Amino acid sequence: MKQVWLAAISLTLIWHTGWAIVERAPFNVRAFGATGDGTNRDTVAFQKALDTCAVGGGTVIVPAGNYLIGSIELKSRTILLLEQGAHLLGSPDLEDYPIIKVRWEGKWIDGHRALLFAHDANHIAIIGPGTISGNPALGGRQMPRRPVIIESISCTNVQFNGFTTEHHSMWSIHPTYCENVVAKNLTIRSTGGNGDGIDVDSCQHVRIENCDIATGDDCIALKSGRGLEGYRIARPTEDVLISRCTLADSIFACIGIGSETSGGIRDVRIEDCKFTRARTYAIYIKSRPGRGAFIENISATNLDVTTAPGGFLRVNLLNSGIQDPEPVSGDEGIPAARNYRFSGVKVDCGTLVDAASISPVKPVDGFSLVNINGTCRTAIALANITHVELRNIHVTGFEGLFLTHTNVQGVGLEETGK
Repeated sequence: MKQVWLAAISLTLIWHTGWAIVERAPFNVRAFGATGDGTNRDTVAFQKALDTCAVGGGTVIVPAGNYLIGSIELKSRTILLLEQGAHLLGSPDLEDYPIIKVRWEGKWIDGHRALLFAHDANHIAIIGPGTISGNPALGGRQMPRRPVIIESISCTNVQFNGFTTEHHSMWSIHPTYCENVVAKNLTIRSTGGNGDGIDVDSCQHVRIENCDIATGDDCIALKSGRGLEGYRIARPTEDVLISRCTLADSIFACIGIGSETSGGIRDVRIEDCKFTRARTYAIYIKSRPGRGAFIENISATNLDVTTAPGGFLRVNLLNSGIQDPEPVSGDEGIPAARNYRFSGVKVDCGTLVDAASISPVKPVDGFSLVNINGTCRTAIALANITHVELRNIHVTGFEGLFLTHTNVQGVGLEETGK
């Protein structure tokens, strides 16, 4: 037990200062009445353990067992440690998930609280190696919004490390308005539409590392609000690193950047990732007029896109996502896009690049595609882009022209692809 506590304490050392670490005995949920039999609800016992731990900070330990719980709340300076064989099971009853204000598809609406929830908390962590399963009966698009597995709102210094999640037709992990978020060594599994893995919503300084994500919908989605509401709030998602992840989706993109972009998205790096199944595109940058704001400084390097029937990359800034009933009007509502860089990519895909759905009023400023190798069925289509660089692209298997372009300026536009 002492070793477990020291391991948990060591986790906090990489967080920002501000938590005075005090070595305390951990709090075991069994000592607060949790049964772990998978039949009796252990919600009250878990919440008592978490509340007690939050007074002074520390670790709540969940030993092996099956724990049927409704929504519980983590508070500041708390680590929830799921030991090997610990399995949290979401209650099938919506009454066990209180109604609060949540962000859903870019709007603040009424929704059911997450299975594991935190609000205005700092220095919190959920760590493995246990498993968390959302209840499959509670997925779908019914309103009020159904509960996600983990949701942190307006939190700082947040870690998710080493556990497994399972869900159906609803998001798995959804940090909103958070700063300094680390998600690493996670195994995320979901099925069905809306079965996103990690949705980063108006957050700053985010690291998603060494995760294995196979989902029904987007594996990772970056968002920042929709329409005038998101535009006025103006909270971007920025400084995001996605590295050393293995990604597979069954319905949509592996990494979706947008389409809710009204607060802006910038400074996103994707590095050393493997895409083993992309139903539409491995990377999809998406928005539409009426969103406003910007999507800028997106880079990706050293990618292995082994199975992408739809394609490697799509940039669609004309018609992705539902239009908001209160859009940002006029030219101000056309998202600004600049500085997209992709290099060192191995592909076996449908379309290599489709970046033709871009407004001529606001062309993409800066687009480079360098050192690309592999096979594709169709190659590259570009429209309304300035400062293009195409270099060292060697792909085979495509039909028709290697490159079509309209209103495009730059270098390498004569590339043959072979």
